[in-house]
Amino acid sequence: MTDRNNERIPSAERRVQILEAASRVFGERGYFGATTDQIAREAGISQPYVVRMFGGKENLFVGVLSRSLERLLVAFTDTIEQWKAEGSPEGPDSPEGPSAVTPAGVHGEIGRRLGLAYVNLIEDRGLLLSLMQAFSMGQDPTIGGKARDGFLTIYRLLREGAGFSPEESRSFLAEGMLLNTLLGLRMTDEYDTDPAAKELIECTFRTKLQLVLDVSATEGARA
Repeated sequence: MTDRNNERIPSAERRVQILEAASRVFGERGYFGATTDQIAREAGISQPYVVRMFGGKENLFVGVLSRSLERLLVAFTDTIEQWKAEGSPEGPDSPEGPSAVTPAGVHGEIGRRLGLAYVNLIEDRGLLLSLMQAFSMGQDPTIGGKARDGFLTIYRLLREGAGFSPEESRSFLAEGMLLNTLLGLRMTDEYDTDPAAKELIECTFRTKLQLVLDVSATEGARA
């Protein structure tokens, strides 16, 4: 795609297009393994155009981080608001069974709903993995600070919005990081060959297992 063709697309739409592509590339290759040229090819846009819009790889990664955090916070906020609009029901357990991320009964109904909302985000390929990349860069003066701010914003939402205790919040976040770790390890590649991997994957993703396997299969086909 040429810059002339890019000029026909509104800049806001182009920005989203580039950030979506960058999220996938950063998620797959990490910050240091990704290049603006790879991101440009993924987006179907020239590399100079990407640099002109974002000013370099660090700014582009910060943009991906901000987009990922915003999507996560919107998903959680919408889930909490819907739960409160229904009178903040405590249960009983959903007929779907225990949710992914949150073991049954640990966080109640709102924990079940937030867990499902979290796992649903893996359909945005790269979003959760790009967050994990950012969380591993605490030493970076720019990215580390923004990642810490985002993580604490999520924690405050769990505490103040969902009403979790500090221990419940810690447990929920720990379960979410396990999910990210399994995705980052591509543990689903071992699902059919290693009983331990299968057991761990099934007890982590629960009702969203098939979604995770389908998304992982799609990513494997593109690799």
